[in-house]
Amino acid sequence: MSEIVFALTFVLLLLSPLAIAGVALVNTGLGRSRSAAQALLGSLAILTVATVTFAIFGATLAGSQPGAAGFQGLSFNAAGKSWNWAGTAPFLLGGLSGAPLQAQLAVLFEFLAVGMTAIVPWGSGADRWRLTAGCASAALIAALLFPFAAHWTWGGGWLQQLGVNFGLGAGFLDGGGAGCVHVLGGMAALSVVWIAGPRRGKFPQEGLSTAMPGHNAVYVLFGSLLALVGWMAWNSAGAVLWLHAPLSALPLTALNTLLTAAGALAATFSVTSTRFGKPDASLCANGWLTGLVASTATAGIVPPAASILIGVIAGIITPLLVEVMELALSIDDPSGAISVHLVGGLWGLFSAGVFAPKPGQMVAQLVGIATLLGLFLPLIYLLFSLLNRWVPFRVDPDGERLGMDLHELGGGAYPEFVIHRDESYR
Repeated sequence: MSEIVFALTFVLLLLSPLAIAGVALVNTGLGRSRSAAQALLGSLAILTVATVTFAIFGATLAGSQPGAAGFQGLSFNAAGKSWNWAGTAPFLLGGLSGAPLQAQLAVLFEFLAVGMTAIVPWGSGADRWRLTAGCASAALIAALLFPFAAHWTWGGGWLQQLGVNFGLGAGFLDGGGAGCVHVLGGMAALSVVWIAGPRRGKFPQEGLSTAMPGHNAVYVLFGSLLALVGWMAWNSAGAVLWLHAPLSALPLTALNTLLTAAGALAATFSVTSTRFGKPDASLCANGWLTGLVASTATAGIVPPAASILIGVIAGIITPLLVEVMELALSIDDPSGAISVHLVGGLWGLFSAGVFAPKPGQMVAQLVGIATLLGLFLPLIYLLFSLLNRWVPFRVDPDGERLGMDLHELGGGAYPEFVIHRDESYR
C-alpha cells in the first residue's frame, strides 16, 4: 500500500465515526424524553465496552489481514478444502505498529465496525433496557460474535474464500459490513426485543398498538444527515481495504452511497405520503438509514442506476415492514433497528449478488446470508437469553414508569421541563 493510499484511507476512517454518531442520535431521538440522557450515555458506554473488549479478546480471533506477520488463521480440512474459521492475531494488538500499513488500517476499521454493531440493538431496547445489560451485551458481541463474523468475511475466513475454493464469484462480498455489522447488530436487536418484551402500554389489547412517537424529530433528522458523511467515508474505506478498489473507484463508491440513501428516502416519502396523507419524519429517517445500510454491501460494486433501484426498494420495504412488525407481530422496536439494519443489510447482501458481474456471486451471497441467519441468529438469542439470567435486561416497572434517566442516572435530560406520566401507568 502506497503512502498516498494509506493517508487517504486513514482520513476516511477518521470520518467514519460520524456514522456511529448519527445512529446514536437517531436512537436517542426515537426514544422518549425521559430516557434521552440514558440513551446517549448508553451509546458512549457501549462503544467503550465494545472497543476495549475487542482489543483484549476479539481482535485476536478476527485476524484482520491474512498473510501479514502474526495474522494467520486456524483452519481444518474437509472435502479436500481448507476451511479457515478463526484468526490468530497477537494478543492485545501486539506488534501492530510493525504490521503492514493495510493491516493497521484494517484493524482500525474493525474497531469502528464492532462499535457500530454493538450500538445497533441499543435503540431497540429503548425505555426499558438497563444500561448494565446493554454494556454486557456489547462485551459479548465484541468478544465472541463479531470477531468470527468479521474473520469469515474480511480476514481470509471460509466465506471470503468461497471464490477460490468453490469458484463462487469473488467469494462473499461485503465491503462495508452489511452482514457482519448491520445484520449481526439487527439480529441482536431482534433478540433483545424478544427477551425484554414491549414497553408497558404499547400493546394494551391483542391486535392493538399504542402510538409512542419519538420525542425529538430534530435529533432523528440531524442524525440521519450526520450518518451520511460517515457512511460515505466508511464505504470508501471498506472498498479500499476489503474490495481492493483503486483510488479512481472511490468517487463512484461515495456517489452510490448517496444515491442509495436518496432513492430510499424518496420511496419512503412517497409511501408515507400516500398512506397517511403527509410524510412521516421518523419513517423517512428510517428509510434513509435503510438505504445507507444496504449501500454498505453494494456501493463499491454496482453502477449508479442499480444504486438508485436498490435504495427505492429499501425505502418501500421499510415503512411497510415497520407496520407489519408492530401491528401483526407485536414487536416493539422504537428505533426500527430490525427493519433498518437487519432487513436493510440482508437486502444489500442479496443485491450485491444480483448486480455483481461475476458468475456464481449470487450463490456466494446466499451462503453468507444463510450462515448469518442459520448460525448467528440462534446463537445470539441463546447467549443473550443466558446473559439475561445473570444481568437482567429489563428495568423494573417502577423504573420504566419514572423513566430511564431518573432511574439509572438520577436526573433527566431536560430538567427544566415537566415530564408527564403516560395514561397507561395511572
